[in-house]
Order: sequence, then C-alpha cells, then structure tokens
Amino acid sequence: MGLVANTSCRSHYLTTAAMFSPFNTAASLSKAMILRSSFCPRRTICFRPTPVPCLSTQPHCLVRVKALSSDGSKAADGSPVRIGFLGLGIMGSPMAQNLIKAGCDVTVWNRTKGKCDPLISLGAKYKPSPEEVAASCDVTFAMLADPQSAVDVACGKNGAASGMAPGKGYVDVSTVDGATSKMISSSIKSTGAQFLEAPVSGSKKPAEDGQLIFLTAGDKSLYETSGPFLDIMGKSRFYLGDVGNGAAMKLVVNMIMGSMMASFSEGLILSEKVGLDPSILVQVISQGAISSPMYAMKGPSMVQSSYPTAFPLKHQQKDLRLALGLAESVSQPTPIAAAANELYKVAKSRGLSDDDFSAVIEALKVKIEQQG
Repeated sequence: MGLVANTSCRSHYLTTAAMFSPFNTAASLSKAMILRSSFCPRRTICFRPTPVPCLSTQPHCLVRVKALSSDGSKAADGSPVRIGFLGLGIMGSPMAQNLIKAGCDVTVWNRTKGKCDPLISLGAKYKPSPEEVAASCDVTFAMLADPQSAVDVACGKNGAASGMAPGKGYVDVSTVDGATSKMISSSIKSTGAQFLEAPVSGSKKPAEDGQLIFLTAGDKSLYETSGPFLDIMGKSRFYLGDVGNGAAMKLVVNMIMGSMMASFSEGLILSEKVGLDPSILVQVISQGAISSPMYAMKGPSMVQSSYPTAFPLKHQQKDLRLALGLAESVSQPTPIAAAANELYKVAKSRGLSDDDFSAVIEALKVKIEQQG
C-alpha cells in the first residue's frame, strides 16, 4: 500500500514540477519552488488499493499550475493553462465563473449561446462547438444535464473528442451512469488524451460558493493536473480509482438524498394533517440526531409551497432511475428508493420538472387530494 502526502506548498510544487518535466533538473525544481507562494496549502492523501478522500482547502489566490510545461510554470506555447468549459446551466455557469474570477484562461461553449454572454463579459473566450473548445484548450471540463447530452457533447458531430489529442485532458463533471462514463472515456482516450470523471455532490449555492465535492475516477495524472482547478470550484475531492467508480458514488449519494427528501415531505404533510405546525417540525429536526443542512435549507420554503430551483426535480428523478438501474445490475434490493422514484414521477407529471426537487412534496398532496 502506498501513501502519498502533500502537506506543504513546497512539496506540492516539487511534485508538480517533476510530473510535468521530462528532465528532473535542478533548474526546473528551483523555478517550481519560486512559484510556491501562488498556492494556498492543501493536503492530498491517497491510499491504494482502498481509495480515501483527498481533501484540500479552498484556494484564495491565483492558480499558476501549467499543464504542459517543461518546468511546471507555463504551457507549451508560453501561455497559462487554457481551460475549456462545456455546458453553462444551473451548475456549469457558476463553476466556470469561479474559474474566471480566479484568473484562469477559460473558453466556454453552450448549446444556447446567450448563456455564454455573461461569462464572456467577465473575460471568457467563446468557441462555437465543443470540438473547437477542446482543440484550443489544455483541459476541458463538461457539465451536462443527462447521459445522452454528455455523450452527444463528447462523442457526437463536432464533439469534444474530435478536438482532443495527446497531452490534453477531458474532465466530465456531469452525473451519468457508469456505462456512459466508460463510453465517453473510451472515445476520449482513443485520441491519446486523458479522461477523468468527476461528478459533483452539491447544488446551485455550493457551485456559486466554490463548495462542491468532486467524486473523481480515471487517469490519476489528470486528477493531479486538474486538481488546482477542482479546488477553485470545490471544497474537497475524492479519487476513487477506475472510471465508473465516480459515477457509481454520485448515484448512491443522490439516491440517498432523493429518498431523504421524500421521507421529509411525508413528515411535513403528516404533521400538518394532524394539526401540528410543520415549521416547528423543521426546527425540532434541526436540533436532533437527524439534523441535515438540506432539511434546514429546504424546509421553510416547502412549508410555504415554494420551490426555488437549486437542483431540478427532473434531474433528481433521472438520478434515482440510474441508481435503481445500478442496484439492479448487482441484484441489490432498493425498495425505499424505488418508492421515492414513483413520487418524483408523479411530481413530474404535475408539471414540476423544472422546480426544485423539494417540490416532490406536491406529489403527496395529490395523493391526499385523491384520497379525499
């Protein structure tokens, strides 16, 4: 079992310089050490064969790691590392914005070009296709809504794979199933480029605040290369080994989250039905063993039948469906998640797909109305 720990700026830069330099010269190490103050301290601890979290503090300074340099300070053409970002929805837009604000060289693309305009006004560049973004960038991130969109953007006509080449990296932060992630990985790696899946745990507010959790798997060297940029967008990152493990972890997490929200909704409805104040229920829960930030954040608006979108209900139902498929593949019973999935499907049928996933409570109100 190997243990690799980076506990100082000095060791981080020595590792980064050695990683990118074909010749481990004294000059390259010296130059890397000079740049050490550009980073905030972070700790990265990885065990094998059993992966453990690689945690790092959120940087509050300009990132200067260069993906293709001979000395760890510049890209091959002498410019900063060029970052591509594909998909500027509820999550992608604030993630890309955080990269821009940190001083990164960012090129963006979105199916609806208008969503790129706010980022362009902040300094981002624009390309009209995923292929052109990937061709012009060193590391390209993708945040798409569902598996089909992820495949289309990566592997379809004018897709990112067409612009990839040896020395480049593709980091897919979308939530997809393992089979889809492996398909995209195969397409990207066939070009000689590297692939990392990195689905995120977190919704709109954590994305805005740079507090996401990245569940990564794939090429370890790309994990190290993209680490400083993941740290701008998130508060922690986990390396989980082979492609598919990150996707599986994300589906398990969202399966639990969706089931928790369905149960919480039942409790709010029941408390009101028996004459209790559901607002008091939210307060009671927040002080007990089952306290959850999700309940404290969503509860008050749910009591008011308001569901401002942070994580669309249609995406939660999609993740439950994928999680149930994952469970079926290993013959694992998931009766609670299956029941929760049915509630989300009812809520979708009521036109709540684009509302926050907390709107699942409306599915229970429908059932109550039907019983009445």
